This record gives sequence, C-alpha cells and structure tokens, in this order.
Amino acid sequence: MRTYLPLQPPMLEPVQGSSYRYREYLPDKALQPYVACYWTVEFDASNDRKLHRIIPDGCVDIIFDLNAPSFSKGAMLAGLMASYETMDLTESCFSFGIRFFSDQAWPFIGYSVSELSGNAVSLEDVWGAEAGLVVERVQEAAGSVQAMIGLVESILFGKLGRLPYPEHQLLRSAMQHLYASRGLLSVRTLAEKLSYSERTVRRMFRKEFGMGPKEIASIIQFQNLLQELHKGASLRFSDTAIKSGYYDQPHFIHMFKRFYGLTPHQVFK
Repeated sequence: MRTYLPLQPPMLEPVQGSSYRYREYLPDKALQPYVACYWTVEFDASNDRKLHRIIPDGCVDIIFDLNAPSFSKGAMLAGLMASYETMDLTESCFSFGIRFFSDQAWPFIGYSVSELSGNAVSLEDVWGAEAGLVVERVQEAAGSVQAMIGLVESILFGKLGRLPYPEHQLLRSAMQHLYASRGLLSVRTLAEKLSYSERTVRRMFRKEFGMGPKEIASIIQFQNLLQELHKGASLRFSDTAIKSGYYDQPHFIHMFKRFYGLTPHQVFK
C-alpha cells in the first residue's frame, strides 16, 4: 500500500461553493501503485471568479478539458512542477484528470517524464490519433464521473503491458527509498543504498524527471509535511516542521512559501 499520498490545495482549503467544486477519486486497487487519484474541477463563472492553486506533488497528470471545442485540443499532459502556480478562473470549466506517480508514469505515456519539461503537452503529441478517440469517448461519458473513470481505467489497463527499461526499475527503487524516508535521504545515502555513484544517480534522475534527486526529495518531504498538518494533529507548526525534517524555522517558512505561495498560518488557520 502506498504511504506517499500527495495533496493539492483544494483538499487543504475546502472553501467551496456552488460555483466551484474539486473532487478526488480512488483508482482501482490494481492501478493504485501507478495512479494517485482521479480528480475533477468544475467552475461556473456566471456569478464568480476563482483563484485555483496548484502545488508540486511529484506527479504527472493527463488532463481532459470536457468543454474543449475540438477533440485534438481536449487533453494535455502536465509534467513535474518545481514551484506553485495559480490560475485565475474567469471562464466556466469542467476538467477531469488522471494523476500518475512520476516513477510509474512511463507505461502510460511512453516517454520519460523529463520530455514534458514541466510544461503542458498535447496528449495527441504523445498518443497520436488515439488521443482524439479517447477524448471523444471521455467527453461523451462526462455526465457521470464513474463512467469516465471506468472508461479511462480500461485504457490504462491496456497500456500496462509495456515493459519498463532496466533504468526504470532502478529509478523505481530509488523513489521507493525516498518515499520510505519521507524525502529525508541525502543523495549520498541514496546512492549508497542503490550501490551506484552519486553522479550516476543524479544523471538518472535528470534524464528521467528533468530534476535532480535532491529536488524530488524536497517535494516528497514537503508533501509529507502537508499530510501531517492535514491530519489536524495537536502539534504546533514548529513541532510538525521538526518532525518532518525542517530543523530551521526560517528554512521551513521559505520552503513552504516556495512550494505553496502562502505561509502555513494562511493555509492552516
């Protein structure tokens, strides 16, 4: 069972009304090693506007725009993020997403995560003509989230037959060590556990993710901090920060603002 469960701001700041709704859904048990969740965002701009915040979570998303004017523009891939982003929603939207763990995304996208370069890439550029057919079917099923999930899961199961390259296996082992340590492993210790040089480990992460192991570990560490705070434990911010490996208060505040764009007190009032 996965112990690393990334969070996004709408789950931490559930100030939602009739015009804005964000929901997450668990995947089939057989897909849980690969898929963190499915999610939907619905926004009605008739009487409102909304600031939608997205933070680094170490994941890769396929995002379907259910209101897209054409099937070719109806889906995109979003790569790894190194810092937060905000979207000022001023037009109505309805999106459905598949959130993959970055170390398990290869069978489904067929490319290294680094190819996405932290930007949005058309799904058509990755899946070819199949993308348009998938978008069409997902849009047709948009009246039911469960129908969309059932549809995409049948497609994902069909792609699981792709065998990983040997370096993917090594990368997955590296990520398992980072997840287990809650992001608190140094690059040197990680290299020792893998029986490879630090240079090789750094090169492997850069090639696959476009980020170094230290950056990935920082995201995992931060997401585990959010999990602790989200649990509503009675510990103070400073105590939770220390438990999560932030031994310096200024550093803790700096990293929180870097990844979230707000202070801990603004998020967890």
